[in-house]
Amino acid sequence: MTPLALILVLTAAVLHATWNLCAKRAGGGLPFVYLVSLIICTIYLPVVAIYWWWKEPVIPWVAVGWIIGSGVLKTLYSLFLQRSYRTGDFSLIYPLARGTGPLLSTLAAILVLGERPSTLALLGAALIVVSIFFLTGGARLLQQDRAHLRRAVGYGVTSGVFIAAYTLWDRQGVAGLLIAPLLYDAGTAFTQLLLLSPFGIRRRAEVQACWRTQRRYAFGVALLSPLAYVLILTALAFTPISYVAPAREISIVIGAFIGAKMLNESDGTRRLWAAGAIAIGVIALAIG
Repeated sequence: MTPLALILVLTAAVLHATWNLCAKRAGGGLPFVYLVSLIICTIYLPVVAIYWWWKEPVIPWVAVGWIIGSGVLKTLYSLFLQRSYRTGDFSLIYPLARGTGPLLSTLAAILVLGERPSTLALLGAALIVVSIFFLTGGARLLQQDRAHLRRAVGYGVTSGVFIAAYTLWDRQGVAGLLIAPLLYDAGTAFTQLLLLSPFGIRRRAEVQACWRTQRRYAFGVALLSPLAYVLILTALAFTPISYVAPAREISIVIGAFIGAKMLNESDGTRRLWAAGAIAIGVIALAIG
């Protein structure tokens, strides 16, 4: 990996953990996601206009369809992520979602594509599974009084499913179809806004309430989330995903540290160690 790619990916990791913290503090649902989409698209309008005037890009219809597909996946991811943060701790949900994505990608490659990963990759997958077991509380998760925690884990894993899906999808978009990262991310943002608009308009009173009370968090997500992902897409455009994927997983440790030390969440130390082990497992998956 070149120094430029490493700088892009590590910067994106810090920004990613930070905007997720904003999403956690907001604790919103669909109205908050819709408000974030409105802000993102408002910011993107002049940026895309200038880029279009400068580069005069030509986007084939297959690229448009690919961008729409990415927008659908990220809309579902955003909604499940917000539900996750409403029901679970940041130090639980963030490492869980970020760690299960690569694990599920590997399982899909084995079961669907017939790939045969190396011993190192299999050990990495096993380490992720064991680490997630400890992250979520182990056998205590099955106790009757842990129903709320099981729901949070379910939402977190579902978020990881969508992370795996859109990561593979977007890699093909920027590296296979050669779609400019900025236009790609902007297109997915406008797709999300279009999908959410019927619901956001119907619940405009809740959206207005989010604007009054959660505006700073909405701007935090709206500014940092696209910036972080454009940095990743830029790195993917000239760097193999096997290099980018493990480097960006430093965000798992950053997220667990924020939850454990800054938010003073319960079981913080155990979750921090589990998050570190998940990150090591993901790196082993990518290298293997």
